[in-house]
Amino acid sequence: MGYLRRKLAFYAVALWAAVTLNFLIPRLIKGNPVDIMLSRVQGQPMPPEARRALELQFGVSHDPLWQQYLGYLGNLLRGRLGLSVTYYPTPVGTVIAQSLPWTLALAGVSLVITVALGLGLGTLAGWRRGGRLDALVPATTFMAAIPYFWLALILLYVLGLGAGLFPLNGGYDYAGVTMGPNLAFLGSAVYHGALPALTVVVSSVAGWMLGMRNMMVSTMAEDYVVMAEAKGLPPRRVMLAYAARNAVLPSVAGFAVSLGFVVSGLLATEVVFAYPGIGFALLQGVQNADYPLMQGIFLIISLAVLGANLLVDLLYGVIDPRTRRA
Repeated sequence: MGYLRRKLAFYAVALWAAVTLNFLIPRLIKGNPVDIMLSRVQGQPMPPEARRALELQFGVSHDPLWQQYLGYLGNLLRGRLGLSVTYYPTPVGTVIAQSLPWTLALAGVSLVITVALGLGLGTLAGWRRGGRLDALVPATTFMAAIPYFWLALILLYVLGLGAGLFPLNGGYDYAGVTMGPNLAFLGSAVYHGALPALTVVVSSVAGWMLGMRNMMVSTMAEDYVVMAEAKGLPPRRVMLAYAARNAVLPSVAGFAVSLGFVVSGLLATEVVFAYPGIGFALLQGVQNADYPLMQGIFLIISLAVLGANLLVDLLYGVIDPRTRRA
């Protein structure tokens, strides 16, 4: 219980810091959503009453900063993120709710495939060190050095534009498919999401494979692995139950560190493929100086990364009970 309390306290402080920064940063930027919207309107100046009505809609306040902060926290607890300038008068929460499922689906599938493939190949490469698979490890690290957006552009040109195997943009076939729980939509969504997912997998799998391979080589020299082999246990059991089980611990811890890079790369990938996720919505917010939308997306990303890191830390405590006694 002490381990759990320490972790919850740490992430509570991290969450407070993320929320506070999310409140302060937009207020350090010159202008506000009302000024941005009015700058696009041509014609007579807006009456003060109409401007005040817009300020109330967008939550623009001239109160002291601490009062604005308390109001901001109150709105967060009620789920109020303000109105989007880009999609006015749609609330930011609605825009995020429409975009988030696309990103979650793409990120979930990509990460599961990446982790499973990287750890599996790394285990085999380390177990059979010096073999053919192990010889390919240095070459695969080249893929990890390529930025997500650059690899996305290459795959889009080669497999999409050149070979015509995948669509060039979008989340599904907007013209011929009706969005909803039907096989036509699901098949179209999988088809459109295959190339963005492939980009994330190809860019990330090499790092997981190399890390797992190196830990397997190190673990193979441990006394408990040598003893297991000396007892005549089946090689498959020695590899999985003794070597891989202990070699995977640093990879689990490294998942929390690498998650932020994966999320940032995923957002860039969505922009290249015009995929209707959080990354594409963020691009629209940046292009239109939509501070409420950007603020809401940054908050959601922070919550997602902190939540995933908390789950990884708790999982690490289950896998390695020694950490709970630290």
